[in-house]
Amino acid sequence: MNWGHKLTIAIVAFVCLMGFMVYKALNTDFQLVEKEYYKSELKYQEVIDGHRRASELNSKVQIQKLEDRIVVQLPDEMKNSDIQGTLWFYCAYDETKDRKIPLAPDRNAIQELKAGLIEAGRYLVKIEWTSNNTRYYSEQKITL
Repeated sequence: MNWGHKLTIAIVAFVCLMGFMVYKALNTDFQLVEKEYYKSELKYQEVIDGHRRASELNSKVQIQKLEDRIVVQLPDEMKNSDIQGTLWFYCAYDETKDRKIPLAPDRNAIQELKAGLIEAGRYLVKIEWTSNNTRYYSEQKITL
């Protein structure tokens, strides 16, 4: 085998490797955090302000998984107040697991969800709520 054959084999191997890499790149699924991320970026100051307001409350949002349910406990200051908002179970590695659920706590500021609504995995729970015309925002990591 002379140097011409070796050079030909090296070029063919390089072309095959590059073809394989192009194939893998074209078949890779890139998921964005949000479809309309630009609108979300413009609203981000509201998230910062809501997070600051939530951190000024006496207690924090607590999320616990108990046997067959997920319990969301809002801060004590939210008891007996009209609350509207959303719970976003955000799964960073698989957007098909993401779930947005309306926040509808009882008078004790507790909301219970069936654990079957959310698939098993690691989530960042983003809680955005409004009480007495004041917006709050909190995030908490949970593994189900």
